Formats: sequence, structure tokens, C-alpha cells
Amino acid sequence: MAGATIGGMKLDPVSLRLFVAVVETGAIARAAEREHIAPSAASRRLAELEARLRVPLFARSNRGIEPTQAAFALLHLARGVLNDLDGIATQMHDYGAGLRGLVRVAANISAITQFLPAELHGFMTRHPLIDVRLQEQISSAVARSVAENAADVGVLSESHFGEHGMRLTLLPYRQDELVLVVPGGHALARRRSVRLAEALDHDLIGMHPGSAIHQLLQRGAAEAGRPLRLRMQVTGYDALCLMVSAGLGVGVMPRVSARLYVRELGVRVATLDEPWAARRLALCVRSMEALPAVARQLVQHLQASTADS
Repeated sequence: MAGATIGGMKLDPVSLRLFVAVVETGAIARAAEREHIAPSAASRRLAELEARLRVPLFARSNRGIEPTQAAFALLHLARGVLNDLDGIATQMHDYGAGLRGLVRVAANISAITQFLPAELHGFMTRHPLIDVRLQEQISSAVARSVAENAADVGVLSESHFGEHGMRLTLLPYRQDELVLVVPGGHALARRRSVRLAEALDHDLIGMHPGSAIHQLLQRGAAEAGRPLRLRMQVTGYDALCLMVSAGLGVGVMPRVSARLYVRELGVRVATLDEPWAARRLALCVRSMEALPAVARQLVQHLQASTADS
């Protein structure tokens, strides 16, 4: 172990521990036994400590040893230094054992608004020394962040990870369902199920370009041979629902996220009768073997949460 420093002087922690033991036990022999060192070696270390500090620490007599005032002052300092060293060792052990650390997560808005809040809360409650930093990104950017080591774990739409897919390991996570959100008094408000072609007769409030939902709508409109009439594009589901509630158009978003706004904004939800409306969300990592221990624990927690749902 590297030397500790008191008052700018480098000292051996082994000698400091021995010194504390001598003061606490009142005898060199008992202290040597407690610290698993030979009595002769213990006496030599104490003499070297006194020589380095240039002050007598014990008054020696036929009746034994008696700590000096300097020894009691050193006792307080030594205990502080040794506690700090123990704290360093404990924290480093925690990092190595996966009990402490930082996990960088990049996730798309669908995962953030539907599943991650409760799951991350459960993980961070169970592991209070692990810090999770979450950043919202579109799925293709999530894949890029993980591939380029800007994030440890990603959550994305399984079919929208762009050119980085070959460099990632995908793990099953969750399923979500896209639905059509319409104003309360809209012509489609009483419909339980709607085809995309019917929704295309109306102005759409879309998500921003590059988002997985935007790409799905573009592809679906092309397959239906219809134009995609986007009145406006937004970056969040709350903004989308506010625009829909104001009567500016209809929108497509995940069902679980839409439930948050049905009562508050009075919007209505209809099943989107399209095969691509059922989506799979995936976890992505560069490789499980290369993951830090804390990140591996988070992945396992998210997978276990999926199994329990």
C-alpha cells in the first residue's frame, strides 16, 4: 500500500496502524499480535516512526510504555488518515464489484414515456450508489451513441438502428403499439379501429423527421399510394397531444403514452389497423462481455422487468 501523508510527510500505513494498536492495547506485544507482526519488527517500526516524526511517542520504563502528548495528537490524525485509506479501498472495491459507478443510457422517446421511469426508479432504489444518466435520442442516434461508446446501453425501436446495427448486440426488451390519437369531436373519434389510409384523409400532427414513427408513416403512406399531409411536426408526445386536442389534426403515438392525455386533454384513441403498428423495442449494447459491471446489472434489471410484466 502506498504511504499516507501527514503534514507533508510520507508515512507508512502499516506503521500507523501498528502505532494506533499500541496506544489502544497499551503494549507492543499485544499490538504486534493484533497486527500480525513480530514484536521485534513492531519495536523497530515504532522507533523508525519516532525518528521520522522527530518526536518521542512513548515514554518507556520498567513498567512498560506510556503515550506522550504527541502520541495522543498523532492518534487522532492517524485514525483520520487510516479511515480515508479504508474509504478509498472500499469505494474502489465497490466499483470493481459493480456496486458503485455510472451508467450512460440513450433511449428513444417511446421507451422513456412508457417503461423507463418506473424501471429506472426501481434499479436506482436497489442500487443507490449507481448513477444512471439518461439522454433522449431518436433510435438511429441511440444506435450511433452505443456503437461509438458515447452510451453504455441503448433502448430503441428494433427496426430503426441504421447503419450501426452490425456493430451492436440487440437484446429483447418491450413491445409497444402505435395508435391514432384524434380530437374529442373528430369524425374518427367514435371509431375503435382505423386504417392509415383513412387517417391520411385528415391533416396529421407528426413527430420530427428521423423519428421511427415518422419513417413508419412515410412508408405506410407510400404503400397506400397517398400523400402524407403533415400540418406540423413536433418533438414530443405531449406537444403532439396538445396540437391534436386543439383540433389541428390527428397523430400517431404509442398507446401507453397516449393514455396519459386521454383524460387530461380529452383526446380519443383508436387502434391503428396496420401490421407495423405493433413494434418491438430492444436494448442494445456493444457486447455484454465488454460492459462495465454496473451497466450489465442495469441490462439484467431491465430484462427482468420485462419478464415480470
